[in-house]
Amino acid sequence: MQQDLITRARTWLAEDPDPETRDELAKLIEAEDLDELGARFAGTLQFGTAGLRGEIGAGPMRMNRAVVIRAAAGLAAYLKDQGQAGGLVVIGYDARYKSTDFARDTAAVMTGAGLRAAVLPRPLPTPVLAYAIRHLGAVAGVEVTASHNPPRDNGYKVYLGDGSQIVPPADGEIAAAIAATGPLDTVPRPEGGWEILGDDVLDAYLARTDAVLAAGSPRTARVVYTAMHGVGTSVLTAAFDRAGFSAPVLVAEQAEPDPAFPTVAFPNPEEPGAMDLAFATARRSDPDIVIANDPDADRCAVAVPDPAANGGWRMLRGDEVGALLAAHLVRRGVTGVFAESIVSSSLLGRIAAKAGLGYEETLTGFKWIARVEGLRYGYEEALGYCVDPDGVRDKDGITSALLVAELASVLKEQGRTLLDLLDDLAVEHGLHATDQLSVRVEDLSVIADAMRRLREQPPAALAGLAVTSAEDLSHGTELLPPTDGLRYHLEGARVIVRPSGTEPKLKCYLEVVVPVGSADELPAARARGAELLAGIKRDLAAAAGI
Repeated sequence: MQQDLITRARTWLAEDPDPETRDELAKLIEAEDLDELGARFAGTLQFGTAGLRGEIGAGPMRMNRAVVIRAAAGLAAYLKDQGQAGGLVVIGYDARYKSTDFARDTAAVMTGAGLRAAVLPRPLPTPVLAYAIRHLGAVAGVEVTASHNPPRDNGYKVYLGDGSQIVPPADGEIAAAIAATGPLDTVPRPEGGWEILGDDVLDAYLARTDAVLAAGSPRTARVVYTAMHGVGTSVLTAAFDRAGFSAPVLVAEQAEPDPAFPTVAFPNPEEPGAMDLAFATARRSDPDIVIANDPDADRCAVAVPDPAANGGWRMLRGDEVGALLAAHLVRRGVTGVFAESIVSSSLLGRIAAKAGLGYEETLTGFKWIARVEGLRYGYEEALGYCVDPDGVRDKDGITSALLVAELASVLKEQGRTLLDLLDDLAVEHGLHATDQLSVRVEDLSVIADAMRRLREQPPAALAGLAVTSAEDLSHGTELLPPTDGLRYHLEGARVIVRPSGTEPKLKCYLEVVVPVGSADELPAARARGAELLAGIKRDLAAAAGI
């Protein structure tokens, strides 16, 4: 067993094209570090509907150039098998460690396989890549990014020619083609032959951004903005300038790309402490709202002044922003379908129904939301919003930031705030309070054990609310294809439990709906909502054994 592990490591070492990971692996072999080698060679990173994502390092269970070359070769083989030989593949990348290398390797593999490859000119937001695919008539697109994962991670996200992320069966077919790839020295990788795009594509994307706003709408909101050490600053500030907003006040410490993410433990606006510098900047500059993008700028976080909050600023939940944008679009008279994933608040459905608009629920992820027929607006509770589906069939943190700023401006002209509009929605539709129980694990078996426990012994009640129905989503439903998840409907509440598709986390999404007769009842309704959410979280954790 030990010798077999060393032999596999030496075989991998012999074809690893990266001096850094070769050196790393050689040292592990020399030290006979069997624990670490065992972890690196326990299998291969699985290519799924999220593409690839993992920690950078040597070996098949890490993100590295050898893994990326194989992934690119498999994608190229799949595209040719689909009759796309000679088609264009557009490649974008963020500013994480190795992103430039992974993008270049992908371009080389595509070129060597007889496809045409075009690489975005520099690290840019993921929505620019999603836009470029359809704008350039590409057959596929690749974005090298790990989004809001920890600094040592990177990833590989694949889109097909419709501009949407891959879904089954394409993901499985691409994975099979990756597995069938032979030794790396059989994968042609020329030194050139691909195109480095100029700023034309970015300019075309920016030319669309202010189209999400209503002609003649107020643009008076003052904004503090953080890019969270990612790639959003230059594109967002350009979009705000084009739209006629005053320049956002930047969180200087986080404005420029830095793959080390030195000021945050996790570069995700939802994580504790990630917004501290933004709030400190806001206390100095007194804006109307704070906006944050995640590092690849496809997500958008919003915070508002709130005297009751610690430090005077409160992060809005993704479900709150999702409802606010929906209400804003309804008041602007938009038509089309509103869509969200099953883990997001049911409030969107009520807003759409009252406005006479179509509404659909999908599985988790914009790969599903973006495929809804007639989509006009889609969102997911994890800070993702699609506000221009004709331009970007994915979440877009730039255009959604513009729409939030427009809404804040409209309300400001009325002497009102985003919190006032949330109050209106609660009175109109009931208070929809949401929360999440999220458990990050080192050992993935903890997640599997929790899911097994819940399947074998589903809870009969949570926080004193009877469970009226329990669904195992792995069997699929009339409206949803199968996915690894559980859904519980309670009297006035809903719970969904699922493993994260991108991180080693078990995620539980909680929602309670408390009727509200008038604005005077809101404080009591919020207290009741918070009490129920805390009780559901406590009882669910016990039932899952986490």
